[in-house]
This record gives sequence, structure tokens and C-alpha cells, in this order.
Amino acid sequence: MKRIQDDDNPNMGFQIAPMIDVVFVIMLFFMVMAGAVKVEHELKTALPGSTPPAAADIKDVPDEITIVVAEDGTVTMNDEEFDTPTDKKLPRLTGDLIKLKKDADNRGGKVLVTLQTEEQARYERVIDVLNALGKAQLSNVTFTVGDEEA
Repeated sequence: MKRIQDDDNPNMGFQIAPMIDVVFVIMLFFMVMAGAVKVEHELKTALPGSTPPAAADIKDVPDEITIVVAEDGTVTMNDEEFDTPTDKKLPRLTGDLIKLKKDADNRGGKVLVTLQTEEQARYERVIDVLNALGKAQLSNVTFTVGDEEA
């Protein structure tokens, strides 16, 4: 292959214009990226042997309970069976939920409820449990369907 040469200008020399363009592009890149730098904040840590934080700084851990509704209508709260599968009012469960709510209110804490139902559980039974939660004035409820797999 033969190379074609420009006879009018055989040696163009060092071209400064493309170099200036490259420098401006690099400078623009660094200017844009300078705004994206995250500022590091001081972490408040307590080293071993130092004094523990004040009691007011420690946040209260919410009470977490799990209510399971089985296919046969059995209702369990934290692996303890409550009432009979045919009892629509669920008096024992309601009483325990009310006590739990009063205790949490006295401490200034929260009660978090996870309502776990099996896939073939009757909708009517789930409504019975929701009514018991309503009587106890518990509103932080999360629903799950089926068995939780570890």
C-alpha cells in the first residue's frame, strides 16, 4: 500500500489546538466530578472502657410479635396457641394484645406485629385476628403469606 503525502505541507509540526481541546475536556471532567465528592462525617463511637452513653440516648427497641393463622383456624402468637379454632372473638388473644399494648405505651415503646397466614387459611379467621388487633389498638401490622423459609 502506498502512502499519499501532501506535497504542499510535508511536515505539519506540533499542533497546539488539539492539545488545548484535550486539556479543556480533562479540566471539564474534573470540575464536574469535584461536585460529586462525598464529605466524610465524624462517627461517634464509644471505645472499650469509656463511659456508656446516657440512658436518654439509648432508643427503646420495639416489641415484635408474630401471629400465625393456620389452615385449620388455629391462632398462635410467638409459638403459643390461643383460643379454639372455632372461637370468633379470640378473647385470650385480645386480652394479651391489650396488655402488651398498655405495657409498650407505659414504656413509650412500639409494638410491631407480623401476621403470617398459611396459604389455605380462611379469610374469615384472618379478619378475626385483625379485629383482635383493632380492639388492642395495634396498627403496625405486616402481612406475610406462607411459611417463612430460612
